[in-house]
Amino acid sequence: MSRKKKDHPVLEDVEICDVAAEGNALARVDDMVVFVPFGAPGDRVDIKIEKKKKSYAQGRIVAMRQPSEIRVTPPCEHFTVCGGCRWQHLPYDFQLKCKRQQVVDALERIAKVALPEIPAALGSSDIWEYRNKMEYTFSNRCWLTFEQLESGEEFTDRNAAGFHIPGAFDKVLDIGRCHLQDDISNRMRRFVKDYGKANGLPFYDLKAQSGFLRTMMVRITSAREIMVVLVVGEDRPDDLSALLKAFGEAFPEVTSLMYVVNTKVNDTFNDLPVHLFAGKEYIEEEMEGLRFRIGPKSFYQTNSRQAYELYKVVREFARLKGDELVYDLYTGTGTIANFVSARARKVIGVEYVPEAIEDAKINSEVNGIDNTVFYAGDMKDILTDSFIAEHGRPDVIIADPPRAGMHTDVIDTIMRAEPPIIIYVSCNPATQARDLALLDSKYAVEAVQPVDMFPHTQHVENVVRLVKRPQEANEEL
Repeated sequence: MSRKKKDHPVLEDVEICDVAAEGNALARVDDMVVFVPFGAPGDRVDIKIEKKKKSYAQGRIVAMRQPSEIRVTPPCEHFTVCGGCRWQHLPYDFQLKCKRQQVVDALERIAKVALPEIPAALGSSDIWEYRNKMEYTFSNRCWLTFEQLESGEEFTDRNAAGFHIPGAFDKVLDIGRCHLQDDISNRMRRFVKDYGKANGLPFYDLKAQSGFLRTMMVRITSAREIMVVLVVGEDRPDDLSALLKAFGEAFPEVTSLMYVVNTKVNDTFNDLPVHLFAGKEYIEEEMEGLRFRIGPKSFYQTNSRQAYELYKVVREFARLKGDELVYDLYTGTGTIANFVSARARKVIGVEYVPEAIEDAKINSEVNGIDNTVFYAGDMKDILTDSFIAEHGRPDVIIADPPRAGMHTDVIDTIMRAEPPIIIYVSCNPATQARDLALLDSKYAVEAVQPVDMFPHTQHVENVVRLVKRPQEANEEL
Protein backbone atom coordinates (compact mmCIF):
# COMPACT_ATOMS: atom_id res chain seq x y z
CA MET A 1 0.00 0.00 0.00
CA SER A 2 1.48 3.33 -1.05
CA ARG A 3 1.91 6.12 1.45
CA LYS A 4 -0.55 8.98 0.98
CA LYS A 5 1.13 12.12 -0.25
CA LYS A 6 1.06 14.87 2.35
CA ASP A 7 -0.93 17.95 1.40
CA HIS A 8 1.33 20.92 2.08
CA PRO A 9 0.02 24.48 2.52
CA VAL A 10 -0.02 27.44 0.17
CA LEU A 11 2.29 30.25 1.32
CA GLU A 12 0.62 33.56 0.51
CA ASP A 13 2.17 36.86 -0.57
CA VAL A 14 5.79 35.71 -0.48
CA GLU A 15 8.57 37.81 -2.00
CA ILE A 16 11.11 36.14 -4.28
CA CYS A 17 14.47 37.46 -3.13
CA ASP A 18 17.14 35.77 -5.27
CA VAL A 19 18.03 33.16 -7.89
CA ALA A 20 19.28 29.73 -6.85
CA ALA A 21 20.80 26.55 -8.25
CA GLU A 22 19.33 24.62 -11.19
CA GLY A 23 17.67 27.73 -12.57
CA ASN A 24 15.29 28.08 -9.62
CA ALA A 25 14.34 31.20 -7.67
CA LEU A 26 14.56 31.54 -3.91
CA ALA A 27 12.31 32.90 -1.18
CA ARG A 28 12.69 32.98 2.61
CA VAL A 29 9.74 32.32 4.89
CA ASP A 30 10.57 32.55 8.58
CA ASP A 31 13.62 30.26 8.96
CA MET A 32 12.86 28.23 5.86
CA VAL A 33 14.33 28.58 2.37
CA VAL A 34 11.86 27.88 -0.43
CA PHE A 35 12.97 27.01 -3.97
CA VAL A 36 10.58 27.64 -6.86
CA PRO A 37 11.05 27.60 -10.64
CA PHE A 38 10.27 30.55 -12.90
CA GLY A 39 10.38 33.25 -10.23
CA ALA A 40 12.17 36.60 -10.50
CA PRO A 41 13.66 38.61 -7.63
CA GLY A 42 11.02 41.13 -6.59
CA ASP A 43 8.00 38.96 -7.47
CA ARG A 44 5.27 38.75 -4.82
CA VAL A 45 3.61 35.37 -5.23
CA ASP A 46 1.60 32.57 -3.63
CA ILE A 47 3.59 29.34 -3.45
CA LYS A 48 2.17 25.83 -3.22
CA ILE A 49 4.63 23.71 -1.23
CA GLU A 50 5.18 20.33 -2.87
CA LYS A 51 8.11 18.97 -0.85
CA LYS A 52 9.22 20.00 2.63
CA LYS A 53 12.36 19.21 4.60
CA LYS A 54 13.59 20.53 7.93
CA SER A 55 15.37 23.65 6.60
CA TYR A 56 14.07 24.04 3.06
CA ALA A 57 11.09 23.38 0.83
CA GLN A 58 10.31 23.11 -2.87
CA GLY A 59 7.19 24.54 -4.42
CA ARG A 60 5.61 26.18 -7.43
CA ILE A 61 4.05 29.56 -8.02
CA VAL A 62 0.25 29.29 -8.10
CA ALA A 63 -0.60 33.00 -8.14
CA MET A 64 1.28 36.15 -9.14
CA ARG A 65 0.25 39.00 -6.82
CA GLN A 66 2.77 41.51 -8.13
CA PRO A 67 5.40 40.80 -10.80
CA SER A 68 8.95 42.00 -10.37
CA GLU A 69 9.98 45.18 -12.16
CA ILE A 70 12.84 43.30 -13.83
CA ARG A 71 10.59 40.70 -15.48
CA VAL A 72 10.47 40.52 -19.28
CA THR A 73 7.93 38.68 -21.44
CA PRO A 74 9.16 35.23 -22.53
CA PRO A 75 8.77 34.82 -26.29
CA CYS A 76 8.28 31.05 -26.12
CA GLU A 77 4.76 29.61 -25.89
CA HIS A 78 6.17 26.59 -24.04
CA PHE A 79 7.86 28.53 -21.25
CA THR A 80 7.34 26.89 -17.80
CA VAL A 81 6.33 23.59 -19.44
CA CYS A 82 9.39 22.74 -21.51
CA GLY A 83 12.43 21.84 -19.42
CA GLY A 84 14.80 24.29 -21.13
CA CYS A 85 15.32 28.07 -21.12
CA ARG A 86 14.21 28.52 -17.50
CA TRP A 87 15.45 32.14 -17.42
CA GLN A 88 13.51 33.55 -20.39
CA HIS A 89 11.64 35.86 -18.01
CA LEU A 90 14.88 37.49 -16.79
CA PRO A 91 16.65 40.30 -18.71
CA TYR A 92 19.83 39.09 -20.37
CA ASP A 93 22.12 41.49 -18.51
CA PHE A 94 20.67 40.17 -15.24
CA GLN A 95 21.26 36.58 -16.40
CA LEU A 96 24.93 37.43 -16.96
CA LYS A 97 25.22 38.87 -13.46
CA CYS A 98 23.72 35.68 -12.03
CA LYS A 99 26.13 33.52 -14.00
CA ARG A 100 29.13 35.51 -12.78
CA GLN A 101 27.85 35.14 -9.22
CA GLN A 102 27.46 31.40 -9.74
CA VAL A 103 31.15 31.20 -10.61
CA VAL A 104 32.14 33.44 -7.67
CA ASP A 105 30.10 31.35 -5.22
CA ALA A 106 31.56 28.05 -6.45
CA LEU A 107 35.17 29.22 -6.37
CA GLU A 108 34.86 30.95 -3.01
CA ARG A 109 32.77 28.34 -1.17
CA ILE A 110 34.16 25.12 -2.67
CA ALA A 111 37.68 25.88 -3.88
CA LYS A 112 38.46 28.29 -1.03
CA VAL A 113 41.60 29.45 -2.80
CA ALA A 114 43.01 32.93 -3.35
CA LEU A 115 41.23 34.53 -6.31
CA PRO A 116 41.76 37.55 -8.53
CA GLU A 117 38.87 39.91 -9.29
CA ILE A 118 36.40 37.95 -11.40
CA PRO A 119 35.12 39.98 -14.36
CA ALA A 120 31.63 40.07 -15.81
CA ALA A 121 30.51 37.01 -17.74
CA LEU A 122 31.20 37.31 -21.45
CA GLY A 123 27.79 37.53 -23.08
CA SER A 124 26.64 35.86 -26.28
CA SER A 125 26.09 38.08 -29.31
CA ASP A 126 23.11 35.91 -30.25
CA ILE A 127 20.66 35.14 -27.47
CA TRP A 128 18.04 33.46 -29.71
CA GLU A 129 18.56 30.91 -32.49
CA TYR A 130 22.13 30.44 -31.29
CA ARG A 131 22.26 26.63 -31.15
CA ASN A 132 23.92 24.76 -34.02
CA LYS A 133 22.50 21.43 -32.86
CA MET A 134 19.01 20.34 -31.76
CA GLU A 135 17.65 16.88 -31.03
CA TYR A 136 13.93 16.14 -31.23
CA THR A 137 11.96 13.10 -30.08
CA PHE A 138 8.87 11.60 -31.72
CA SER A 139 6.38 9.94 -29.40
CA ASN A 140 2.86 8.53 -29.43
CA ARG A 141 2.36 9.76 -25.87
CA CYS A 142 2.43 13.56 -25.84
CA TRP A 143 2.48 15.47 -22.56
CA LEU A 144 -0.78 17.16 -21.65
CA THR A 145 -0.47 20.40 -19.69
CA PHE A 146 -2.47 21.10 -16.53
CA GLU A 147 -4.68 23.45 -18.57
CA GLN A 148 -5.38 20.75 -21.16
CA LEU A 149 -6.23 18.18 -18.49
CA GLU A 150 -8.54 20.59 -16.69
CA SER A 151 -10.31 21.59 -19.92
CA GLY A 152 -12.24 18.31 -20.04
CA GLU A 153 -11.43 17.98 -23.74
CA GLU A 154 -10.66 14.51 -25.05
CA PHE A 155 -7.31 14.34 -26.89
CA THR A 156 -7.36 11.45 -29.32
CA ASP A 157 -4.23 12.45 -31.25
CA ARG A 158 -1.33 12.02 -28.83
CA ASN A 159 1.45 12.01 -31.44
CA ALA A 160 4.18 14.51 -30.60
CA ALA A 161 7.45 15.85 -31.96
CA GLY A 162 9.46 17.80 -29.41
CA PHE A 163 11.31 17.42 -26.13
CA HIS A 164 11.20 15.05 -23.17
CA ILE A 165 9.44 16.39 -20.10
CA PRO A 166 11.78 16.57 -17.06
CA GLY A 167 10.86 13.84 -14.59
CA ALA A 168 8.56 12.06 -17.06
CA PHE A 169 10.86 10.51 -19.62
CA ASP A 170 8.11 8.56 -21.37
CA LYS A 171 6.25 11.81 -22.12
CA VAL A 172 7.18 14.27 -24.87
CA LEU A 173 6.01 17.86 -25.15
CA ASP A 174 4.77 18.64 -28.65
CA ILE A 175 6.64 21.78 -29.74
CA GLY A 176 5.18 24.43 -32.01
CA ARG A 177 8.21 26.69 -32.29
CA CYS A 178 11.53 26.48 -30.48
CA HIS A 179 13.49 29.74 -30.50
CA LEU A 180 16.92 28.18 -29.95
CA GLN A 181 17.75 27.26 -33.55
CA ASP A 182 17.08 28.76 -36.97
CA ASP A 183 13.38 28.40 -37.78
CA ILE A 184 14.09 25.96 -40.61
CA SER A 185 14.67 23.43 -37.84
CA ASN A 186 11.06 23.89 -36.69
CA ARG A 187 9.78 23.49 -40.23
CA MET A 188 11.75 20.26 -40.65
CA ARG A 189 10.42 18.80 -37.42
CA ARG A 190 6.85 19.69 -38.30
CA PHE A 191 7.28 18.24 -41.82
CA VAL A 192 8.33 14.83 -40.47
CA LYS A 193 5.52 14.88 -37.92
CA ASP A 194 2.88 15.77 -40.54
CA TYR A 195 4.26 13.25 -43.04
CA GLY A 196 4.21 10.51 -40.42
CA LYS A 197 0.59 11.21 -39.49
CA ALA A 198 -0.52 11.48 -43.11
CA ASN A 199 1.14 8.19 -44.06
CA GLY A 200 0.27 6.17 -40.98
CA LEU A 201 3.84 5.84 -39.71
CA PRO A 202 3.74 4.89 -36.01
CA PHE A 203 5.36 7.33 -33.61
CA TYR A 204 7.68 5.76 -31.05
CA ASP A 205 6.22 4.33 -27.85
CA LEU A 206 8.82 4.99 -25.17
CA LYS A 207 7.30 2.49 -22.75
CA ALA A 208 6.72 -0.36 -25.18
CA GLN A 209 9.99 0.42 -27.03
CA SER A 210 8.32 0.14 -30.41
CA GLY A 211 7.39 2.40 -33.30
CA PHE A 212 8.94 3.84 -36.45
CA LEU A 213 9.57 7.59 -36.03
CA ARG A 214 12.00 7.93 -33.11
CA THR A 215 14.34 10.97 -33.06
CA MET A 216 15.82 13.60 -35.36
CA MET A 217 19.00 15.65 -35.04
CA VAL A 218 19.47 18.93 -36.90
CA ARG A 219 22.86 20.68 -37.17
CA ILE A 220 23.25 24.11 -38.80
CA THR A 221 26.65 25.78 -39.19
CA SER A 222 27.43 29.50 -39.33
CA ALA A 223 27.61 29.24 -43.14
CA ARG A 224 24.17 27.53 -43.11
CA GLU A 225 25.36 24.08 -44.02
CA ILE A 226 22.68 21.72 -42.69
CA MET A 227 22.91 18.13 -41.49
CA VAL A 228 19.82 16.10 -40.63
CA VAL A 229 19.99 12.64 -39.06
CA LEU A 230 16.65 10.83 -38.85
CA VAL A 231 16.56 7.90 -36.43
CA VAL A 232 13.89 5.23 -36.83
CA GLY A 233 13.02 2.45 -34.41
CA GLU A 234 12.07 -0.19 -36.98
CA ASP A 235 13.79 -1.45 -40.11
CA ARG A 236 11.24 -0.54 -42.79
CA PRO A 237 13.31 0.33 -45.88
CA ASP A 238 10.44 1.32 -48.19
CA ASP A 239 8.79 3.66 -45.66
CA LEU A 240 12.16 5.14 -44.73
CA SER A 241 13.21 5.74 -48.34
CA ALA A 242 9.88 7.38 -49.20
CA LEU A 243 10.07 9.66 -46.17
CA LEU A 244 13.67 10.72 -46.83
CA LYS A 245 12.95 11.34 -50.51
CA ALA A 246 9.98 13.56 -49.62
CA PHE A 247 12.07 15.34 -46.99
CA GLY A 248 14.89 16.00 -49.46
CA GLU A 249 12.44 17.45 -51.98
CA ALA A 250 10.90 19.70 -49.33
CA PHE A 251 14.29 20.91 -48.09
CA PRO A 252 16.75 20.92 -51.02
CA GLU A 253 19.12 23.19 -49.04
CA VAL A 254 20.11 20.30 -46.76
CA THR A 255 23.83 19.57 -47.12
CA SER A 256 23.83 16.14 -45.51
CA LEU A 257 20.80 13.86 -45.10
CA MET A 258 21.43 10.73 -43.04
CA TYR A 259 19.54 8.01 -41.20
CA VAL A 260 20.02 5.46 -38.43
CA VAL A 261 18.03 2.32 -37.63
CA ASN A 262 17.99 2.07 -33.83
CA THR A 263 16.17 -0.87 -32.28
CA LYS A 264 17.98 -0.56 -28.93
CA VAL A 265 16.37 0.49 -25.66
CA ASN A 266 18.28 3.80 -25.45
CA ASP A 267 18.27 6.67 -27.92
CA THR A 268 22.01 7.09 -28.39
CA PHE A 269 23.36 6.07 -31.81
CA ASN A 270 27.09 6.53 -31.15
CA ASP A 271 27.53 2.75 -31.34
CA LEU A 272 25.39 2.33 -34.47
CA PRO A 273 26.16 2.83 -38.19
CA VAL A 274 24.97 6.08 -39.72
CA HIS A 275 23.91 5.82 -43.37
CA LEU A 276 24.16 8.63 -45.91
CA PHE A 277 20.98 9.10 -47.96
CA ALA A 278 21.92 12.28 -49.84
CA GLY A 279 24.63 14.94 -49.85
CA LYS A 280 27.95 14.89 -47.99
CA GLU A 281 29.02 12.84 -44.97
CA TYR A 282 29.92 15.97 -43.04
CA ILE A 283 29.31 19.69 -42.73
CA GLU A 284 31.93 22.34 -41.93
CA GLU A 285 32.26 25.12 -39.39
CA GLU A 286 34.78 27.93 -39.89
CA MET A 287 36.86 29.82 -37.35
CA GLU A 288 39.64 32.30 -38.26
CA GLY A 289 40.05 30.61 -41.62
CA LEU A 290 40.24 27.13 -40.08
CA ARG A 291 37.70 24.58 -41.25
CA PHE A 292 36.30 22.02 -38.84
CA ARG A 293 34.53 19.00 -40.23
CA ILE A 294 31.48 17.91 -38.22
CA GLY A 295 30.08 14.43 -38.69
CA PRO A 296 26.89 12.94 -37.25
CA LYS A 297 28.72 11.76 -34.10
CA SER A 298 31.08 14.71 -33.72
CA PHE A 299 31.18 16.92 -30.65
CA TYR A 300 31.28 20.63 -31.38
CA GLN A 301 30.41 23.47 -29.02
CA THR A 302 26.68 24.10 -29.48
CA ASN A 303 26.95 27.90 -29.79
CA SER A 304 29.31 28.38 -32.74
CA ARG A 305 29.89 32.14 -32.45
CA GLN A 306 30.36 32.01 -28.71
CA ALA A 307 32.69 29.01 -29.04
CA TYR A 308 35.02 31.33 -30.96
CA GLU A 309 34.94 33.81 -28.07
CA LEU A 310 35.58 30.99 -25.59
CA TYR A 311 38.57 29.71 -27.53
CA LYS A 312 39.99 33.21 -27.83
CA VAL A 313 39.92 33.45 -24.03
CA VAL A 314 41.73 30.11 -23.79
CA ARG A 315 44.37 31.25 -26.27
CA GLU A 316 44.80 34.59 -24.52
CA PHE A 317 45.19 32.89 -21.12
CA ALA A 318 47.77 30.45 -22.56
CA ARG A 319 49.98 33.35 -23.78
CA LEU A 320 51.80 31.15 -26.25
CA LYS A 321 55.00 32.45 -27.82
CA GLY A 322 55.53 29.72 -30.43
CA ASP A 323 58.00 27.36 -28.78
CA GLU A 324 55.69 25.62 -26.26
CA LEU A 325 54.67 21.99 -26.02
CA VAL A 326 50.93 22.06 -25.29
CA TYR A 327 48.82 19.19 -23.98
CA ASP A 328 45.12 19.54 -24.83
CA LEU A 329 43.28 17.18 -22.50
CA TYR A 330 39.71 16.11 -23.33
CA THR A 331 40.37 17.49 -26.81
CA GLY A 332 37.13 16.23 -28.39
CA THR A 333 37.46 16.76 -32.15
CA GLY A 334 40.60 18.80 -31.60
CA THR A 335 39.00 22.21 -31.99
CA ILE A 336 41.08 23.92 -29.30
CA ALA A 337 44.21 21.96 -30.26
CA ASN A 338 43.98 23.08 -33.87
CA PHE A 339 42.92 26.61 -32.90
CA VAL A 340 46.08 27.22 -30.80
CA SER A 341 48.47 25.17 -32.93
CA ALA A 342 49.74 28.14 -34.99
CA ARG A 343 51.16 29.67 -31.79
CA ALA A 344 52.75 26.53 -30.37
CA ARG A 345 55.65 24.24 -31.26
CA LYS A 346 53.53 21.12 -30.85
CA VAL A 347 50.10 20.21 -29.50
CA ILE A 348 49.22 16.78 -28.12
CA GLY A 349 45.49 16.06 -27.85
CA VAL A 350 43.99 13.28 -25.72
CA GLU A 351 40.34 12.19 -25.84
CA TYR A 352 38.28 9.18 -24.71
CA VAL A 353 36.13 8.81 -27.87
CA PRO A 354 38.02 7.21 -30.79
CA GLU A 355 35.67 8.70 -33.42
CA ALA A 356 36.35 12.18 -32.05
CA ILE A 357 40.10 11.61 -32.36
CA GLU A 358 39.66 10.57 -35.99
CA ASP A 359 37.77 13.84 -36.57
CA ALA A 360 40.58 15.76 -34.83
CA LYS A 361 43.18 14.22 -37.15
CA ILE A 362 41.06 15.02 -40.21
CA ASN A 363 40.60 18.61 -39.01
CA SER A 364 44.37 19.01 -38.74
CA GLU A 365 44.86 17.46 -42.17
CA VAL A 366 42.29 19.58 -44.04
CA ASN A 367 43.81 22.73 -42.52
CA GLY A 368 47.40 21.77 -43.32
CA ILE A 369 48.34 21.61 -39.64
CA ASP A 370 51.32 19.32 -39.07
CA ASN A 371 52.28 20.04 -35.43
CA THR A 372 49.39 18.19 -33.74
CA VAL A 373 49.18 14.55 -32.63
CA PHE A 374 46.16 12.86 -31.06
CA TYR A 375 45.63 9.86 -28.81
CA ALA A 376 42.42 8.04 -27.92
CA GLY A 377 41.74 6.40 -24.57
CA ASP A 378 40.61 6.96 -21.00
CA MET A 379 42.40 10.06 -19.75
CA LYS A 380 43.63 8.48 -16.52
CA ASP A 381 45.05 5.55 -18.50
CA ILE A 382 46.66 7.61 -21.28
CA LEU A 383 48.04 10.54 -19.30
CA THR A 384 50.64 8.77 -17.18
CA ASP A 385 54.19 9.49 -16.04
CA SER A 386 55.53 7.22 -18.79
CA PHE A 387 53.43 9.04 -21.43
CA ILE A 388 54.90 12.37 -20.32
CA ALA A 389 58.40 10.90 -20.22
CA GLU A 390 57.96 9.72 -23.80
CA HIS A 391 56.32 12.83 -25.27
CA GLY A 392 57.88 15.57 -23.17
CA ARG A 393 56.95 17.70 -20.18
CA PRO A 394 54.24 20.15 -21.25
CA ASP A 395 54.79 23.89 -21.03
CA VAL A 396 51.03 24.45 -21.04
CA ILE A 397 48.16 22.09 -20.24
CA ILE A 398 44.69 22.96 -21.50
CA ALA A 399 41.96 20.86 -19.88
CA ASP A 400 38.29 20.93 -20.88
CA PRO A 401 36.79 17.95 -19.00
CA PRO A 402 33.14 16.86 -18.90
CA ARG A 403 30.78 18.07 -16.15
CA ALA A 404 32.18 15.59 -13.64
CA GLY A 405 35.57 17.30 -13.76
CA MET A 406 38.97 15.60 -13.76
CA HIS A 407 39.71 12.21 -12.21
CA THR A 408 42.05 12.44 -9.21
CA ASP A 409 44.58 10.24 -11.05
CA VAL A 410 44.71 12.83 -13.84
CA ILE A 411 45.20 15.64 -11.34
CA ASP A 412 47.98 13.70 -9.63
CA THR A 413 49.77 13.17 -12.96
CA ILE A 414 49.45 16.88 -13.83
CA MET A 415 50.89 17.79 -10.42
CA ARG A 416 53.89 15.54 -11.01
CA ALA A 417 54.38 16.88 -14.55
CA GLU A 418 54.43 20.43 -13.14
CA PRO A 419 53.61 22.42 -16.30
CA PRO A 420 54.22 26.14 -15.70
CA ILE A 421 50.68 27.01 -16.89
CA ILE A 422 47.32 25.23 -16.74
CA ILE A 423 44.22 26.52 -18.51
CA TYR A 424 41.12 24.87 -17.04
CA VAL A 425 37.90 25.19 -19.07
CA SER A 426 34.75 23.96 -17.34
CA CYS A 427 31.02 23.73 -17.94
CA ASN A 428 30.50 23.05 -14.21
CA PRO A 429 32.05 25.63 -11.85
CA ALA A 430 31.36 23.37 -8.84
CA THR A 431 33.51 20.46 -10.03
CA GLN A 432 36.06 22.93 -11.38
CA ALA A 433 36.26 24.50 -7.92
CA ARG A 434 36.77 21.06 -6.35
CA ASP A 435 39.69 20.40 -8.72
CA LEU A 436 41.22 23.85 -8.12
CA ALA A 437 41.35 23.03 -4.41
CA LEU A 438 43.35 19.88 -5.23
CA LEU A 439 45.74 21.86 -7.46
CA ASP A 440 46.18 24.67 -4.96
CA SER A 441 49.30 23.32 -3.25
CA LYS A 442 51.29 23.88 -6.45
CA TYR A 443 49.17 26.27 -8.54
CA ALA A 444 47.74 29.73 -7.99
CA VAL A 445 44.68 31.05 -9.80
CA GLU A 446 45.86 34.06 -11.78
CA ALA A 447 42.85 34.84 -14.00
CA VAL A 448 39.19 33.84 -14.32
CA GLN A 449 36.70 34.49 -17.13
CA PRO A 450 33.09 33.26 -17.12
CA VAL A 451 31.63 32.79 -20.61
CA ASP A 452 27.92 32.41 -21.39
CA MET A 453 27.37 29.72 -23.99
CA PHE A 454 23.66 29.14 -23.28
CA PRO A 455 21.51 32.26 -22.88
CA HIS A 456 18.26 31.83 -20.90
CA THR A 457 19.64 28.83 -19.01
CA GLN A 458 21.54 28.68 -15.71
CA HIS A 459 24.57 27.05 -17.37
CA VAL A 460 27.89 28.89 -17.61
CA GLU A 461 31.36 28.02 -18.88
CA ASN A 462 34.36 29.22 -16.91
CA VAL A 463 38.00 29.55 -17.91
CA VAL A 464 40.73 29.68 -15.26
CA ARG A 465 44.43 30.39 -15.75
CA LEU A 466 46.66 28.72 -13.16
CA VAL A 467 50.38 29.36 -12.77
CA LYS A 468 52.88 27.19 -10.94
CA ARG A 469 53.87 28.59 -7.57
CA PRO A 470 57.57 29.31 -6.91
CA GLN A 471 59.32 26.30 -5.39
CA GLU A 472 60.06 28.16 -2.17
CA ALA A 473 56.37 28.85 -1.68
CA ASN A 474 55.56 25.15 -2.21
CA GLU A 475 58.06 24.13 0.43
CA GLU A 476 56.44 26.47 2.96
CA LEU A 477 52.94 25.02 2.39
